[in-house]
Amino acid sequence: MPVLDKHENVNLRHFDAQDSLKLNALFDEYKPVEIYNLAGESSVAESFKNPMYAVNSNIKITLNCLEYIRTRSPDIKFFNASSSECFGNQGGVPASETTPFCPISPYAVGKACAYSLTKTYREVYGMFACSAIMFNHESRFRGSQFVSQKIVSGARLISEKRISQLELGNLNIERDWGWAPEYVDGIFRIMQHGIADDFVLATGESNKLLTFVDAAFRYYGLNWKNWVISTDQYFRPADIEKNCGNPSKARRELGWVAKYRISDIVKDMAGDLVEPVIQYPYDLS
Repeated sequence: MPVLDKHENVNLRHFDAQDSLKLNALFDEYKPVEIYNLAGESSVAESFKNPMYAVNSNIKITLNCLEYIRTRSPDIKFFNASSSECFGNQGGVPASETTPFCPISPYAVGKACAYSLTKTYREVYGMFACSAIMFNHESRFRGSQFVSQKIVSGARLISEKRISQLELGNLNIERDWGWAPEYVDGIFRIMQHGIADDFVLATGESNKLLTFVDAAFRYYGLNWKNWVISTDQYFRPADIEKNCGNPSKARRELGWVAKYRISDIVKDMAGDLVEPVIQYPYDLS
């Protein structure tokens, strides 16, 4: 996490958050007023290879946090990072907070359960517990196991003549892609909102993976058709054909709007998007 290392007030601690004793000890040490849970298996593709870890990690870590708050410090605010993958195939209709979940991957099953746990603890125990159902959000810090980083890095390596071909899976899937820093702003707004609630964070616009590929290769002055092949090796056992989010609630209640799209994301992942720090509409002192 190089971006965190740059901040002197950030203290990185490495441990397995599924271990409730270690997690409780950490919370006892720092006495947080807010907890942001972004832990657990985060790769859909990897979740098919190790379903038990994908499901258990997302459920258990969330439950550990919620139980700590319930039993030891009920005034702590809790944020849970949920995922658009919980919706499954939406049939082309933009998903909102009221769209039913229909997960089709082990990762999505774990995330759907963690979302339900967070909502249950809010409604049953009166805790300030929120979830953001986030659609794809990218930045230069995206891990190499994710297709967005694979595409941008592959285009760069081809432009540098270090590789001669990029192999991808289904180029026709469609996703709602946004810029991660804007989604962090949305998360913060959710936690400072007067009422604990759940929100969809999305751009409201869906594009084919092919569009992302084209934008990345154009950035490096290349025609993707000369370098990219689609191979069955990278097709998932089950995949969402198209997803798109309806962020109208976040816009209406939080004043949050995603402004950046694929071309901006590619620039950021290539290290070329220079933006000022987002100005939060809150006093952070």
